[in-house]
Parts: sequence; C-alpha cells; structure tokens
Amino acid sequence: MTTSREWHLTRRPHGEPVDEDFALVDVELPEPGAGQVVVRNTFLSVDPYMRGRMNDVKSYVPPFELDKPMDGEAVGVVEAVGEDAVDATGAPISVGDTVIHPLGWRTRALLPAKHARVLDTDLAPAQAFLGVLGMPGLTAYAGLLRVAEFTEGDAVFVSAAAGAVGSLVGQIARLKGASRVVGSAGGPEKVQWLQDDAGFNAAVDYKAAPIRQGLAEAAPEGIDIYFDNVGGDHLEAAIGALRQNGRAALCGAISVYNNTEAAPGPRNMAMIIGKRLTLRGFIVSDHRDLRPQFEAEVGQWLAEGKIAWRETVVDGIENAVEGFRGLLTGGNTGKMLIRL
Repeated sequence: MTTSREWHLTRRPHGEPVDEDFALVDVELPEPGAGQVVVRNTFLSVDPYMRGRMNDVKSYVPPFELDKPMDGEAVGVVEAVGEDAVDATGAPISVGDTVIHPLGWRTRALLPAKHARVLDTDLAPAQAFLGVLGMPGLTAYAGLLRVAEFTEGDAVFVSAAAGAVGSLVGQIARLKGASRVVGSAGGPEKVQWLQDDAGFNAAVDYKAAPIRQGLAEAAPEGIDIYFDNVGGDHLEAAIGALRQNGRAALCGAISVYNNTEAAPGPRNMAMIIGKRLTLRGFIVSDHRDLRPQFEAEVGQWLAEGKIAWRETVVDGIENAVEGFRGLLTGGNTGKMLIRL
C-alpha cells in the first residue's frame, strides 16, 4: 500500500479559519485498478474560492464535506498506472508523466486517469499550470476579453493586481493595447513589482490611502473596464471611476470572504444607471472552451518573455492551511502554492 497525508475539514469555520477547523490525516492507498493512476503530488494550489466551499451553503461548487479530504488542483508525477489508463484527452498515461488533476490537499492521490491531463513541461514548469497557464490564467483571460469585452484603447483597473489572476489581467490588457492599466495592491513592494516588472502604468497601495482617492489620482480621466477580485470599497471606487458604458467583470470579493455578517453594498449604485454600466459576474468553468486559445496565446507570450509571473511558495503539506490563510490576508505576490 502507498501512504498519503491529506487535509480534512473537521468543522465549518466562523470567520477566519483556525487550526481547529482542520485535521491532517494519514491514509493508505490501494494499488490502482483499471483506468486509475496514483500521483505523487509536487505542488498544490490554494485559491480564494476554497473559502466559500468551507461553508455549508449552496453555490456554484458543492461545499467540502466534513471529515473527508478537501480537494483542489494539483500537479504531480505518476507513480503507478492501472490497465487502460488514459488522460482527459485520451492520451495514454505512463509512470513518470507529469499531470494536473483535481485531488489536491494531499501528498498522493488515487484517481481515475481521465480526470488527469498530461502536461508539456517543455512549455513551462509544472506548477505554472496551477497559475499563469492554469485556472487563474484562464480566469484572467476569459474575464477580461470575453466577460468585460475588452477592446484596444480601453483604460483598465484591476484589484488584487499582484495576485495570480490580477497580475495577468493587467498584462493581457497591456499586450492587447490598453490605453492605461492601473492596479491596486497592498504594500510598496507589490506596487513596485506591478510597475517595474508587470508593466502596469500605475499601481495604488490601498493600505496607504483610500482606494477611491488613489484610483482618482492614478486614472484621472476614468476607466472603461474594472476587473474585480476584491469587492467592497474597491467596487464602490470603480463604479465612481467608470466612464459611460463602462464594464466590470466581477470575479471575486475576497474582502468579505471571512465576514460573519453581510457587508453593505456599494453606496453609489445609482451611478450604474446614469452611466449605463454593465456589471457581470462570471465563473471560469463556464469558459473552458477558451482554454486552447488561452494556452496558445499566453504560452507564446511566456516563451517570448512578455509575461512576468511570480509565485509565493509555502513548503510542506503540514503548512498548507497556513498558506491558505496567508492567501486570504494578502500574503502572496503572484500564485500561492504549496510545495511538497
């Protein structure tokens, strides 16, 4: 038998998750049966949407079950293969292949081979498929280009711009011909990285001044598109800054994920009417059809050195929960990863 260590949710968090909400459990995995594989995970993804899955509420994905392993995307190396194992594309899987799959939060996974996909690690390191070439990257690509209907010359504002999604939103906008790209981030180091490495025209430190003030100074002529990862005061500021017929792609609202009471909505929603604004929420899984186009275009930019991407890495399965909490409080630049 193969041993794995996996994180279980043992109770629903109230506010910020604490250690007592989780348990690290040792389990034994059987040999893979027909059509199955065993994968030794090398990197686990922790993402903001996982906080919502810890609540027992109806949503676009089911909540985590108590006293059972949590899940999320991971990359790893195939250690054992059952008979007739093929991946999601129909390609045969062999021992030693690097794959991406949905059974994270554990050191090893036994899963149907068709739920995994063999990765081309000549294009980028395996963990990039959890970030810039993975779900966060596709979220940025679909949200900006399809949901917000970006066109050349648009002025774009993105919140949580130093994160995995936001940093790519701004860079795609720049590469597609935005007239101005502004991001918000918490702290001078993130602001400097956005301007010096990611190529943003301006970045606002929301911890140093109210975001409404900072955005007005960074984009005095207003914006055409807002990509929202934060909600709250950022959404209110963006509504105020959007020009007539502006569009907002609502991806996340991390500022309220740990709230124990409902947060008040933006106080200036009447502007949506007068400005003829479009605010549109979206889920990345609705835009899977864009993945080939996304991987081809962003992969080419990566190969040409036109995309800056960062990772914040926490080592060890035992530190996965701490890494997840750090993500919720802005402790990452770029993609937050757990390295095993």
